[in-house]
Amino acid sequence: MCNLYRMNTAHAEAARLFHAGTAQLANAAAEVYPGYPGLVVAAGELRSMAWGFPLAQTSKKTGQPLKPRPVNNARTDKLDSFMWRYSFQERRCLIPVTEFAEAEGEKGAMTRTWFALPDQPTFAVAGIWRNTDDWGPAYSMVMTEACIHVEGVHDRMPVILAPADWDRWTGGTPAEALGLCVPYAGEMTIRSTADRWVSR
Repeated sequence: MCNLYRMNTAHAEAARLFHAGTAQLANAAAEVYPGYPGLVVAAGELRSMAWGFPLAQTSKKTGQPLKPRPVNNARTDKLDSFMWRYSFQERRCLIPVTEFAEAEGEKGAMTRTWFALPDQPTFAVAGIWRNTDDWGPAYSMVMTEACIHVEGVHDRMPVILAPADWDRWTGGTPAEALGLCVPYAGEMTIRSTADRWVSR
């Protein structure tokens, strides 16, 4: 599952690329972690939203409410579940990405391996979104089975959408959108690093 990605493209350039307005644009970091703001294209606008739907938690010791946990990945085979169903049917979005990371290596010593597209410096990942009481607008990244480039590191990957499919994802029927949730078939670049997955 993807828990870290980058979007290094300037906001104005991203808006141009995705033919989107910027009426509700706010700051978003280039390196995006769950629970932090990232950019999405929703309803024709490039917008800042929190990455992850808030999931309520309670302390096992005290029974008191805890800070919600961001659920930032929505598996394709779970899109008909209550948590994702209405967002998938009614509120699909595009997530601009320049590269995404997966953790690789032994537990406790995992490093970051980055994946990008050689022919698209900025590409679109399938997303869904909704308004939340906790964080305002929030989005989740749709995941599918890993392609041949990713499967050596993880068994799942984000749904990467070809530009010709952007409108079908955001405006097509749920059945049409679900048909796009397949492993990426194009070329990818893989960049292994010595950067620790978790900074200590």
